[in-house]
Amino acid sequence: MFDALRDAGFDVLTKNHAEAILSVDFPTETAELIGALMRVSIPAAELIASGGGEAKSTQRMRRELSSAGWAKHNFRIETTVDGVPVGDGTSHEIDHIRRGPKGLLALEIEWNNKDPFFDRDLENFQRLHAQSIISVGIIVTRGAALQAAMAGTVEGFLKRAGISSEEGLLAYGMKERTARQRNFVAKAQAQGDDFATAFARFFVMDKYGPSSTHWSKLEARVARGVGNPCPLLLIGLPEGTVREAGEAPEEEPRLF
Repeated sequence: MFDALRDAGFDVLTKNHAEAILSVDFPTETAELIGALMRVSIPAAELIASGGGEAKSTQRMRRELSSAGWAKHNFRIETTVDGVPVGDGTSHEIDHIRRGPKGLLALEIEWNNKDPFFDRDLENFQRLHAQSIISVGIIVTRGAALQAAMAGTVEGFLKRAGISSEEGLLAYGMKERTARQRNFVAKAQAQGDDFATAFARFFVMDKYGPSSTHWSKLEARVARGVGNPCPLLLIGLPEGTVREAGEAPEEEPRLF
């Protein structure tokens, strides 16, 4: 049922019978999710924008999912004895949930966070599934090809935009770079790299480096059994998710 995503370059992995559950009990909700993900398009310029809140790329995905009926939710679980709460209880905030006739799906977006957030998400899914609150846990992150191409994508954008200095980045929402960051780029330029090549390499290492949330970090945790026995659907966004401004996604394919 995920052939449309795989054909479009998405990484897709299911665990603990998640695909069977989704195909039988949640076909409509799964189609909504696939359609929303296929429509996600991130302008290359947003990759270099500074923080100060949730990234625009994440906001774009949230809007797509929210419009498809996947809403944010905070689960509150309390233990009671004879109607009296015992202890403080626990809360689990989930980025998006979708209630269906047969149960509930929970989804987290990890576009660019510290990779231990994967442990938090998977362990939350495990607890919620053990309480029969969710049927499947879903995580969306940067896919393997997107991660591998990130430096080249940033470099290509800078060259097409004619950005050849740190000052030229300010117009795209980047804050003033630190002395350390500037020095790395300056040293690489002194050794023969042009600005775009030097900047992209060090910028991506700093912002989208190996300790951030991306496909291989998620896949490794699931291989170790983190989140078991909760049924899981893991999705990695493809390289084609990042596009030049004005470049439209390809015509949306048939989902099933």
